[in-house]
Amino acid sequence: MEYAEDPEFCSMIDRLRDEIENVTGTVPAAFEQLAETTDPEELHHVLTAPGQPLWAREIAAYALGVTGDPRAFEALVLLLNHRDPERCVTAAHALTRLGDPRTARAAAALATNELRVAYALLPVRLLADLRAPESVPALITVLERRLTADDPHWRVGLACVEALGALGDPRARPTLEAALPHPRLGDAAKASLGRIGTAH
Repeated sequence: MEYAEDPEFCSMIDRLRDEIENVTGTVPAAFEQLAETTDPEELHHVLTAPGQPLWAREIAAYALGVTGDPRAFEALVLLLNHRDPERCVTAAHALTRLGDPRTARAAAALATNELRVAYALLPVRLLADLRAPESVPALITVLERRLTADDPHWRVGLACVEALGALGDPRARPTLEAALPHPRLGDAAKASLGRIGTAH
């Protein structure tokens, strides 16, 4: 187990410890034990046992994910779509390290679910990091839905614009061109078009 010195793991542990203290006033011994365990079977038990608190599932999922244990996949996908952005960041990091072939499909499904668009920012960024076959079509789909000037989720659209520029796929040109007049997305769209070789 190599995650104990991982800055992302340490940051997660600090965040969860603060969360627990704020709610209960004290951190249970089980928290410290779980944060220190390197036994994948113990971690998997925590992940699947009924009645486990969210913090325990998050620690177990992250620890298994970053060591490449596919049993973490489903829990990490659920955390990727959590209302708490910090949990999404942690899950995205672990999913990237996990390297599960299902990750891109799951991220694409989360990003394109219009009912959950408020939580799509991290799935969008994960699609850019994965550079998978599913990435560009999903990002184009999400961006097309964000092109109205009064769209409240323009930050998701901006993340799509930046991701499409980073991926450099020419299939994104028409949608990026459509984003040029957008008051919040236009400058980034121009920059992304430049990255995929279109003169604007």
